[in-house]
Amino acid sequence: MYQLQLTESLAPPQSDDVVLETTVGALLRQTAASHSEAPAMLEIDMEFRSGRSWTYGELLADSEKLALALSTRFAPGERLVVWAPNVPEWLLVEYACALAGITLVTANPAYQAEELRYVLKQSGAVALFLVASYRGNPMAEIAVEACQGLEAIREIVDMDDPEALHRQGARAPELPEVGPDDAAQIQYTSGTTGFPKGAILPHRGLTNNARLVAKRALIGLGDTWGNFMPMFHTSGCGIISLGCLRVVCRMLMVKVFDPAGVLELMEREGMTALVGVPTMLVAMLEALEQAPRDVSSVRMVVSGGSMVAPELVRRVRTAFDCDFETVYGQTEVSPVVTQHQHDDALDDICNNVGQPLPQTGISIRSIEENQVVPIDTVGEICVQGYCNMIGYNANEEATAETIDAEGWLHTGDLGAMDGRGYVRVTGRVKEMIIRGGENLFPAEIENVLLEHASVAEVAVVGLPDDKWGEIVACFLRPEAAGEVDTQELRRHCREHLAPQKTPALWFNVDAFPLTGSGKIQKFALRDAYLAGSHEPI
Repeated sequence: MYQLQLTESLAPPQSDDVVLETTVGALLRQTAASHSEAPAMLEIDMEFRSGRSWTYGELLADSEKLALALSTRFAPGERLVVWAPNVPEWLLVEYACALAGITLVTANPAYQAEELRYVLKQSGAVALFLVASYRGNPMAEIAVEACQGLEAIREIVDMDDPEALHRQGARAPELPEVGPDDAAQIQYTSGTTGFPKGAILPHRGLTNNARLVAKRALIGLGDTWGNFMPMFHTSGCGIISLGCLRVVCRMLMVKVFDPAGVLELMEREGMTALVGVPTMLVAMLEALEQAPRDVSSVRMVVSGGSMVAPELVRRVRTAFDCDFETVYGQTEVSPVVTQHQHDDALDDICNNVGQPLPQTGISIRSIEENQVVPIDTVGEICVQGYCNMIGYNANEEATAETIDAEGWLHTGDLGAMDGRGYVRVTGRVKEMIIRGGENLFPAEIENVLLEHASVAEVAVVGLPDDKWGEIVACFLRPEAAGEVDTQELRRHCREHLAPQKTPALWFNVDAFPLTGSGKIQKFALRDAYLAGSHEPI
């Protein structure tokens, strides 16, 4: 850990590592030059069968071939949307776009026509690369509807058609100079609090962030990193894909997440590292209890994306006999800003999200005055450094609201920092519950509830109330089928929390509305309740 003795909630950038002036394409060429024969990627299909594989030399060759083809059809700086699940072609297009100076735009394969049309139009895309269908979603049909009337769209390309993918256009095949400050991707935010905005991420931010995360997690040459996080998210195409590229791992490109299938991969392929959001980890633990597998190959589990309950940390460490690290970040910061060290104390791993990554400044600031707050005081988590986005695409107002004049990116997350620079996340600014003028933080209540054996997953939400302004509501999925004993849960909360923090309303749900990256959409729960879709227990 960093030996910090802070007097206020400001952790300055640490210089134990450097920011490399590199691009995604340069990183690919560097790794292929030094480790041409090292295994790079193995395709895992819907039935969890192994398919095609690439070495790093082969990955570079195929990416450069595709980049040259794209350069005959698209100019540097143009936007290309990839709308597909985790397939090898996704990675090839990602690297080819990087080499050709094309900005890659990501889209969730679960999108319907209206959602896809929004991304195509808002990003200013000129092409859509897709698969014909995925998990019952007729994507080719949806694409025709979504692109209707969008004159900027010149191509709709089936990524399973090699001829269409590598078609030669009218331009001369030439790969341009690409700089670290150039836009690599437009990633649309997860949308836990509303419709997504397009964060423009530079090559420097994505490549350095992936490298530093992998380094802190002690993932390196010879490791097998399972990638079942969606490629349309910074975790899949950023942290894992680029992390593997930088530290020379073998990446398992897993087409769909299935807990039993992932456990099978651990046993069959010797998976040593994985990243998963809490909902995924819970599902894997439940599957492991039902059908034990040899998971002894796993050395490191990294989780984030939402609050990681202490009990979940303990369960994962016990079940897999592995190290566990929590990361914190968001799309706008490429995406990770804090992370644990492998030798952090269990108490820290269970109760905070670690210290900042190298070359990353973090401050906790008052929402009203935008001033650094004292140690252990709740405020908004703000980030400064190489990892920050260029801005939101075609949205200067939102950019100015998010990045202040001093270059601090305001995350919209609430948290506190101790004197050692360890950060504790308490919730979202927009998720904060104001009950009778008192600020209540959902994450604190959720962590207490998750300690109870009857609760599998939980989301605490503020609902409107005539008397209090807002009241605390708990949406939960029980560990076992059927309804839970709310009286017992109330007693549990009162043992650990002030009375006003105990939920006033309880709702039993079979499943939560999730973003594509697995985060619970609390605004959707609130909206569904207001529409009359949920009845209290």
